[in-house]
Amino acid sequence: MDSMLYFVDLFGTAIFAISGVLLAGRLRMDPFGVTVLGAVTAIGGGTIRDLTLGATPVFWITDTTYLWVIIITCIITMLLVRHPRRLPWWVLPVCDAIGLAVFVGIGVEKALTFQDSYLVAVIMGVITGCGGGIIRDILAREVPMVLRREVYATACIIGGVFHTCALSLGASQESAFLSSIIATLVIRLGAIRWQLSLPTFALER
Repeated sequence: MDSMLYFVDLFGTAIFAISGVLLAGRLRMDPFGVTVLGAVTAIGGGTIRDLTLGATPVFWITDTTYLWVIIITCIITMLLVRHPRRLPWWVLPVCDAIGLAVFVGIGVEKALTFQDSYLVAVIMGVITGCGGGIIRDILAREVPMVLRREVYATACIIGGVFHTCALSLGASQESAFLSSIIATLVIRLGAIRWQLSLPTFALER
């Protein structure tokens, strides 16, 4: 189970890196800028989580496999993905949803190893899933996706709530983790499939 989650975590890291590379490509950044945007998207959320929890050194310093995955993914994407529109529209969003769901579960689990608050654990799950994308969008001078109408952070919150509620009801860590992944994934995939969005708050001028 642990080894499978580790590889899915690396898969999510690669997918998040690709989303950063694609945005960098649309902004016509140089290879260094592409790599930076890919890296902050992939590991930015987990880095914020670890620094906030005092979990030093952060995970990618302890395990440099994450850095190699990011570097290799950025290089391959720059060389091969010249025309991302040729990909089926659903491929990247679905892969991103899988990575997001795993990141949320990992964030909640890690938070609970450092403190006891379920509320903090849910917040750390959301940060792990969304933090990198927020940094990416800020560097690209865009309004972060999670602050717009996308059902993205909401899926993370619900997944984290499922995780902590399962633990509070006496479920095993594995069952709670799985419930978090399933809840986040189902909500995010449903939002993608039916193009669901949250209502916006707009003031009249």
